[in-house]
Amino acid sequence: MNNDAIATADALQVLAFMGDLSMGQPVDHSKRVAWLSRRMAQELGADEAFCRGAGQVALLRWAGCSANATEVARLISDDVGGRSAMLALRPDDIKLLVSPNLVERRIAEISAIHCEVSVLIAATLGLAPMVIEALAGIFECWDGSGLPAGVAGDAIPLPVLLVKLAGDLEIFNREYGLAGALDLLRQRANASYPRCLVDMLCRAAADWLRELETQEETVADEQADADAVPVSLSLVADAIDLKLPWLTGYSRAVAQLAATMAARLEMTPAAQARVRRAGLLHGLGRAAIPNAVWNRPAPFSLADWEQARLSPYWTARAASQVKSLAQEAEIASTVYERLDGSGYFRAARSASTPLECRILPLAASWLALQAPRPWRPALNAGAAIEHLQRQTALGRFDQRVLAVLDSALPPSAGLAASIEAPGGILSPRELEVLRCIAQGDSNKEAARKLGVSPSTIRTHMENTFRKLECKSRAAATLKASLLGLL
Repeated sequence: MNNDAIATADALQVLAFMGDLSMGQPVDHSKRVAWLSRRMAQELGADEAFCRGAGQVALLRWAGCSANATEVARLISDDVGGRSAMLALRPDDIKLLVSPNLVERRIAEISAIHCEVSVLIAATLGLAPMVIEALAGIFECWDGSGLPAGVAGDAIPLPVLLVKLAGDLEIFNREYGLAGALDLLRQRANASYPRCLVDMLCRAAADWLRELETQEETVADEQADADAVPVSLSLVADAIDLKLPWLTGYSRAVAQLAATMAARLEMTPAAQARVRRAGLLHGLGRAAIPNAVWNRPAPFSLADWEQARLSPYWTARAASQVKSLAQEAEIASTVYERLDGSGYFRAARSASTPLECRILPLAASWLALQAPRPWRPALNAGAAIEHLQRQTALGRFDQRVLAVLDSALPPSAGLAASIEAPGGILSPRELEVLRCIAQGDSNKEAARKLGVSPSTIRTHMENTFRKLECKSRAAATLKASLLGLL
């Protein structure tokens, strides 16, 4: 394995964790749904490959949630809490920002973005065709009322129906108790899923839920092939950054800079790899916080801060879910800590803070200061260094670590790739346009920045979508990131 490579099973767990946070669910929700999905498949007499695939679909069914968070946040005030309320059948808890008719018109586009990105993630992980096919139709319903294609009946892949049913049982049981859950499942029979599957699950649900409580530690270990090829943790970082377009490439840049700083501080190769992987993971907890907080064009309010401070807490929680990344998740969760105790979420003040946990906050801060945010403009490199020097003088950063920034890579080397497209996939102008659109610019905004017409931007994006074989901004951003274009 290279420094960024992780086992497919671990990637599935991290992506499931991110998806659960995005949907406002407990962090073991997808793992429990995966177990129930496998159990139903076994009851139907499916072979091991099918059962494993059903579990993988469950783990990845929310993997596209970061990709459409921007679109969801335009429709409802809280993209995290609103999706949680939707899953729990609590429509009164969803605050709409637009008319219900507009929501209905936009929901097909939003579901298509989700499915496209989930499929791309599964394909990048090298999962079986049955998993990819199921994720492409994860929101379909038995009666044809689902999305994105509105297919019905036996045309829907069986894993979709198993995962939908298992997911509803897990949520309804938690929200309404077992009796209430089974009643709701029966009410949705022959609409969301076929009655025969509902009847099977209702007969076994009580026993399976009891059995599940003793099986959770091994749930995720069953979800990947023993001979699966390791995958890059950069895929997870790119999926995390999709939540906020203005963060495109940020986690990769933080990881690269942190690893470079660790090398200049003559840390061991293992420590350098650890801090790099922590950089790739450091934004994981951001998925739990509504986009309305991150995108507010003003300084955070007290209420905003209460939510933002939870971001590194949720990153730390990943350590308990993905044991092989426990050290990296712990380091990643210190990204907002400061040596004088003024940081969060621990407000740690310790002279014994490990060097990795001194590097990552500085690397992230230096890069963030030089990029625009909704609440402030970007600083140039000189102003960013001066700011960090003042903070260091106050005891918030390590002077020795700050010193290595004097010869650090410029932000253009960390936050943006060369204008030349590897292998000539995209033209230089198409890359410029894609970078604007990937970071959240509208066609008009990109046209103004690049001095061309909106119709020219549209033409370039149509060519880019065709070359990258994508249909949405989010999928094009993810694929371009994986190809090293962003």
